[in-house]
Amino acid sequence: MEACHALVKKGFEITYLPVDRSGQVSAQDLQAAITPQTALVSIMAANNVIGTLQPIAEIGAICRKRGVFFHTDAVQMAGHLSVDVKRDNIDLLSLSGHKFNGPKGVGILFARSEIPLSPLILGGGQEAGLRSGTENVPGIAGLGVASEIAMAEMESEAKRLCKLRDDLINRILADIPGTCLNGHPGKRLPNNVNISFEGIEGEYFTKELSKQGICVSTGSACSSESHEAPYVLLAIGRERELANCSIRLSLGKMTTAEDVNKTVAAICSVAAKIRKQTRVW
Repeated sequence: MEACHALVKKGFEITYLPVDRSGQVSAQDLQAAITPQTALVSIMAANNVIGTLQPIAEIGAICRKRGVFFHTDAVQMAGHLSVDVKRDNIDLLSLSGHKFNGPKGVGILFARSEIPLSPLILGGGQEAGLRSGTENVPGIAGLGVASEIAMAEMESEAKRLCKLRDDLINRILADIPGTCLNGHPGKRLPNNVNISFEGIEGEYFTKELSKQGICVSTGSACSSESHEAPYVLLAIGRERELANCSIRLSLGKMTTAEDVNKTVAAICSVAAKIRKQTRVW
């Protein structure tokens, strides 16, 4: 969003597409929005707040047919689900090593050879003139090894996490009244859970859960300093008050069934305590 805002200041025109109640972009809306002046389509492969997967292959096919470059931010998806630049007609793809257990501070930009790119940093001309400066060799090597491990374990790990994710979602929704899942119920990341709790302010909920040893967030890590309602939740039609009563839980390679049990128990206990203190509820 911020990159788009910066481009507007440089004279570019940006078209923002709406999403449905589950957070998915319509391929038909995209096709209708493309004009002869459209230079680039950029859509996340999977949303970082609510975990919804986008129809990337369908979008890529439309962009290829219309002769428009297609970029996807696959940071959340990489290492969890299959993404294929050839199969999905992707021209540019962004990845980050820490999302599949690699080092922090190193990432990947895949770009087809015919894509005209300007240098990110000027200077000595490293990285074929695209990014000058000394390469982070340990980070790059670590990312490479992490990607190999993630690919080898991806299918089995995705199945394991989906089972834990669904157990976590189903138990919270069943045990705590006034809750609702945010994002698509099935077409979502294996490791993402985002739930709204009526009458429980997200920031306060997060702090109380941390006292129980449960780490959750109210949105994405890159907006951790913001106390505004996540715009993603507003975009899918959540009322501002309910959007502010939402938390995101992320599962990972080290997450176990015992962790899920502990988390559900803590959430149930803390939610009941907060609601007991809240007269409105």
